[in-house]
Amino acid sequence: MKEILDSVYFGNTIHDYALALTIIITGIVLLRLFRNRLLNRIKAWTGKTETTIDDYIVSGMEKFGLPILNLVIIYWGIKYLTLSEKATNILNTVITVVITYFVIRIILSVIRKALETYVLKQENGETKLKQITGIMVVINIAVWAVGLVFLFDNLGYNVTAIITGLGIGGIAIALAAQNILGDLFNYFVIFFDRPFEVGDFIVVDDKRGTVEYIGIKTTRIKSISGEQIVISNSNLTNARLHNFRRMEQRRVIFSLGVVYGTPIEKLKEIPTIITQIIETEPLTTPDRVHFAAYGEFSLNFEIVFFIESADYNQYMDIMQDINFKIYEAFGQRSIKFAYPTQTLYLNKVN
Repeated sequence: MKEILDSVYFGNTIHDYALALTIIITGIVLLRLFRNRLLNRIKAWTGKTETTIDDYIVSGMEKFGLPILNLVIIYWGIKYLTLSEKATNILNTVITVVITYFVIRIILSVIRKALETYVLKQENGETKLKQITGIMVVINIAVWAVGLVFLFDNLGYNVTAIITGLGIGGIAIALAAQNILGDLFNYFVIFFDRPFEVGDFIVVDDKRGTVEYIGIKTTRIKSISGEQIVISNSNLTNARLHNFRRMEQRRVIFSLGVVYGTPIEKLKEIPTIITQIIETEPLTTPDRVHFAAYGEFSLNFEIVFFIESADYNQYMDIMQDINFKIYEAFGQRSIKFAYPTQTLYLNKVN
C-alpha cells in the first residue's frame, strides 16, 4: 500500500493527490454545511428585520461569497501539488479570469441595487424600475470594458495599444453617432433630473399627450387623439415642456359677452351670479369676475377661478357644468349673450 501511495505521477505522489483531493472535498462539504445550516438561518432572521442592508449582505454572500470561497478551496488544494511552470501559468490565468468575472458581477450588482433603492424612494417607484434596464445596458458595457482592460493588463498584455485603439475608435464612433450619443446622455438627464415620468401628461410645442415609455434614444407619448408620438430625448430636453401632472391647481381664465342694451342693473348682477355658480362647484375657488371691456358687438366679462385638480377630464367636467349653469341663470333673468352682428343704415334717395 505504501508503495502505491509513494508512486510518482507528473511530479507528485498518489499521497499528494489524495491529500489535495481531501482538502478540496472537505472544504466544499464544510461550505455546503455552512450554507444549509447557518446561512439559511441567517437569511430567515434578516428577512424579519426592517432594514434591507442585511438582506443585501446575505444575498451577496450566497450569490458571490460562496462561489469565491469554493474557488479559493480548489485553488488551495491544487497549489498543494507540485506543478510545472506551464500548469502554474494556466492555473493563475484561470484564477485571474474567474476573480475578474466575480468582481465585475459584484460591482454591477452594487450599482443596480443602488439605482433600485434610488428609484423606489420616488413616487410610483415600482413602475419606474423598468427604466433601470436602459441605464444598466450602458453601465454594463462600460464596466465590462474596464474589467477586460484590467484583465489583459494582469495577463501581461500591453494594454496601452488597446486603450489607444479604443480611444481613436471611440472618437470616430462619437463623431459618426453624435446624435445617438446625445439622445443617450439626455436619457440620463431625464432619469436623474426627472422633468417628466411615465404616466405624466405633457405638452411639447404643439404636441400633447401621456408619456408611455422612456427609452434610451426616444420617448413615446400617447396623444389625446389616440396615436403614438415618438420624440427623441434631445428634442424633449431642449424644448419648453409643460408637465400638467405636477400642477397642484389649475388657473382658469375665460370671458363671455352680453349684448349692448342690457340694463345696468342686470350688468351689476352678473359678477355675483357667476361667483355663486363657481362656489357651488366642488374643487373650485373663485378669484374674480369683472366687467372688463367694451367689445365691438358685446359687453365683455372676464372670469378667473382655480380648480384644485390637475386632471384634464375633471377640469372639462367642471367647465361644462359651470357653462350650463350660467346659460340657465342668464335665461331666467333674460340676459342675452352677444354674437357678431352688423347694423346697416340705409338712406332713401328720392
